[in-house]
Amino acid sequence: MQNLSQFIAGVVTLIINPLIGLLFALALAYFLWGAAQFILNAGSEEGRKKGKDALLRGLIGIFIMASVFGILNVVTSTFGI
Repeated sequence: MQNLSQFIAGVVTLIINPLIGLLFALALAYFLWGAAQFILNAGSEEGRKKGKDALLRGLIGIFIMASVFGILNVVTSTFGI
């Protein structure tokens, strides 16, 4: 049982947490890209719509990554990993 806990802790620490951080950074970059598109295309209805869509998708991505990180921490602390 101890080896399994160590293995899971290693996987979480070395693979999953950096992957969550990378995906969080990508979602944040996409959100910022959407904000830039929205501001730069203020005169164009189609440009603003594309910017709004990118903002929404980036925000959803940020929310999902924060939720995954929180759920992962709850699960690992619950099982003592």
